[in-house]
Amino acid sequence: MIRAAGAVVWRGNADDPEVALVHRPAYRDWSLPKGKLKHGEHVIAAALREVWEETGLRVVLGRALPPVHYMRGGRLKRVDYWLAHAPGYQHAIGGDGHEVDEVAWLPIEEARRRLTYAWDRSLLRAVGAAPLVTMPLILLRHALAGSRQEWRGDDDLRPLDEHGHAQAEILATVLGAYRPITLVSSHSRRCTQTLRPYAERHGLEVREEEALSESGYDPRAAERIVRDLLAEPEPAVLCSHGKVLPELLDMAHRAPYGTGDRNLAKGGFAVLHRAVDRASAVGDDAGEHVVSLERYAT
Repeated sequence: MIRAAGAVVWRGNADDPEVALVHRPAYRDWSLPKGKLKHGEHVIAAALREVWEETGLRVVLGRALPPVHYMRGGRLKRVDYWLAHAPGYQHAIGGDGHEVDEVAWLPIEEARRRLTYAWDRSLLRAVGAAPLVTMPLILLRHALAGSRQEWRGDDDLRPLDEHGHAQAEILATVLGAYRPITLVSSHSRRCTQTLRPYAERHGLEVREEEALSESGYDPRAAERIVRDLLAEPEPAVLCSHGKVLPELLDMAHRAPYGTGDRNLAKGGFAVLHRAVDRASAVGDDAGEHVVSLERYAT
């Protein structure tokens, strides 16, 4: 399968947005900004890169849209899309004049008429299925940290291994798609190390909470932390452990987390998007306004 990623980039009033379309002279078409993943590239990183290369915009991702599938050269192609917004920047620079020679901002109905492909037009219909503006809370499982059985010493001090450090570097880019400002972690070393590359890249501090750890897990304190993060006016990320995260996700989502596998892989994360007009909700109300929940591996 061919994998690609892109975004429906919007600007203006959320009640009447304009979306960015790109014109590709080689194909003589109008489409949404997208492109193929590079070898080993995370799908979210690919979406950010392709939007930048085709429009010149550094975007923040919102909720995921339904993936698009179609045949290309006898092979199935899957394109993953997200809503995306470029904060404080309303004018696309455009591509290099070769792959993309024009970027057009159009109201959704006009954009639908101009798009060349039916699958792109159907994607725009999904834009209005949930609120356009959402606030993410990311719940992250720490990256790979070697064997628990082979570690000699306090398990809270077990560090990331070589593969875990590589995952943490990938996460430094991938988490940047949501630009979390508040970083909260279990006090265990493998959790704080997972967030450190992102924190250092953006000059942020990681707040450590023993109540989110395996050794010191406190359900009541953990639920207060989750509720407070849901009420934050800025994006946030919480890093914890595989044994703790399913319960934290239930607390955040105010519903049982999924019907199948409840576990996130190491370095994996879930993104809960809540409606921004409900972002001020506190206490027991905050988790009731989650409009989507997405899971990703690293």
